[in-house]
Amino acid sequence: MSSLKDIPIQVNHTTIGILPLLYEIHHALTKLLKDHEDTLIDLRNLPLSSQEKQNLLNTLGKGEISAELNALGRSLVWETQFAGVWVVEHYNTEEVLLSQTVEITQIPTILKSPLEDVQAGLERLEEQLSVLRLERSEEKET
Repeated sequence: MSSLKDIPIQVNHTTIGILPLLYEIHHALTKLLKDHEDTLIDLRNLPLSSQEKQNLLNTLGKGEISAELNALGRSLVWETQFAGVWVVEHYNTEEVLLSQTVEITQIPTILKSPLEDVQAGLERLEEQLSVLRLERSEEKET
């Protein structure tokens, strides 16, 4: 007869460390749908090993939408295979990872244009339209 210590125990190390985080993401998606409330999870402040972070990213996968921004360093944004779950990474100009978050939202904050920028864009478009109107009226006169 064998003892309990002779029975091999297999633990799936791939997901065991990230399972609570996956449940948190599940809860956040439910909250987004029910209350229209966004959630941000800062992966750099969680006690996860680099392997667990990689396992999480692998589990979340990549969806159809991604963006790269270049402003004071590079930022990468992609929707995971789960709609509404986004990964956002910010790097400094030396390509050192500064922040890594999971955002549960319809669209990440970094991709939203600030209203001040929208106002500036409107003003530039109005200027361009004025120039085009002027050019067109000058063409008609000739």
